[in-house]
Amino acid sequence: MQTAEQSNRVMYRGTGRRKTAVARVRLVPGNGNLIINGRPGNLYLQNNPGYLSSVKAPLETLGLENEYDILVNVHGGGLTGQAESIRLGVARALCQLDPDNRQPLKTEGYLTRDPRAKERKKYGLRKARKAPQYSKR
Repeated sequence: MQTAEQSNRVMYRGTGRRKTAVARVRLVPGNGNLIINGRPGNLYLQNNPGYLSSVKAPLETLGLENEYDILVNVHGGGLTGQAESIRLGVARALCQLDPDNRQPLKTEGYLTRDPRAKERKKYGLRKARKAPQYSKR
């Protein structure tokens, strides 16, 4: 039988990646708070409604937006990459919570890791594909 202290330790983890951003996400029972790197989520994501809705989208798909707090440690990349990596981490943590959550999240595309990343620079070029200006004479 679990004591009250042990039941508070229920935690589900998920890791999300996007471009160079890596997010380590923990879901704990709570009332829908979002904490990113020790700061409130809306401050960290600069009150951008697109980023905030993206991060909470997997919870809203399952109707759990006010059931769990999202605690995140994220580094690398920019805000867009970080927000999308958090979304993937939340979706993976929800699959750990209940395997039945996998199908609705998969149909929404929240469990697919976006493989697009910056292409490497090639020698003789200015960027990955941009060539120096051609001069005929």
